[in-house]
Amino acid sequence: MRWLIAVLFVCLVVAGIGLSLNTKPGRPTDGPVAIEAIPLVLNSADPGQVAVGPLHYLGGWQLKSGRTLFGGLSSVVIRPGGEIWTLSDGGAMFEFPEPAGHDRFIGLARVLRTAKPQKKWMPRPEDSESLAAAADFSHVWVGYELMQLICRYKSDLKSIGTCRAPREMANWSDTESIESLVRLPDGRFISISEGAPGRNGGRDMLVFAGDPVEARTPPPIRMSYLPPTGYDPTDAVYIGNGKLLVLNRRATLYDGFTAVLKLVDIGHMRPGAVITGPEIARFAPPILADNFEGLALERVGNQRILWMVSDDNHLFLQRTLLLKFALDESL
Repeated sequence: MRWLIAVLFVCLVVAGIGLSLNTKPGRPTDGPVAIEAIPLVLNSADPGQVAVGPLHYLGGWQLKSGRTLFGGLSSVVIRPGGEIWTLSDGGAMFEFPEPAGHDRFIGLARVLRTAKPQKKWMPRPEDSESLAAAADFSHVWVGYELMQLICRYKSDLKSIGTCRAPREMANWSDTESIESLVRLPDGRFISISEGAPGRNGGRDMLVFAGDPVEARTPPPIRMSYLPPTGYDPTDAVYIGNGKLLVLNRRATLYDGFTAVLKLVDIGHMRPGAVITGPEIARFAPPILADNFEGLALERVGNQRILWMVSDDNHLFLQRTLLLKFALDESL
């Protein structure tokens, strides 16, 4: 029986990751969303465990909602003051407070709009997969797969985004492209492709000298990011001191979903470079694991807080998880 369950799991995972465009809810609408947050221990086999490598577990929740549009969360940012913004792959931004224990609250869904016409074969206008925010939260940037588009929005999200399709992304796979979008403190942007091949078995990585939406920004330099063997990069976040944390995901028949965090030094970026770094944390059962696709960093006083979110692909075998960690100061 276990082998049958495993086969069904992988079939549903493949359907969710590769063909989910045909199964997800229709176009979302603005409005309130009732959300339930159910607390989780980090390790179901050892409830006392509170660390994964240099990450100290501060809390985790499974998020549920009666509205079918909720889910598919592919990225996350934390607004100053602690409000959580999560972006679905269906073009909706969900805004809600940090959960407190077993919590129920009303969030807000807001639909993102682009001026870019959709391709005729696409069952919905876009696949929003990555998110970055200005330090003062005046603007947010969203990366869209399928259209290979980056759009900038004012943070009130009321107007149509200003968009650009960088030609350097033209050959990126429709559904394995702009999974990571990072804004550095100096105004540069980094995008790592989930699937487009780079050098030495890595993934294509672009570094923009400024806002990638602005036509006056010079062409990006091209580098490669080397993920762990068998894993795909799904997000990245700048943590200071010239370093990125890169989130990498894998789904297999034997292990189900697992994720690896790598610490990457970006202090000496140059064209053609292949960058990688040590693994600092691994998420595999019995530790909480699912289709992790989003990372965000929050600073509370002198403490750095790392958030992770998972994409449930709107499938009943997966969960929407929101995890919170304190980063060790040694990183």
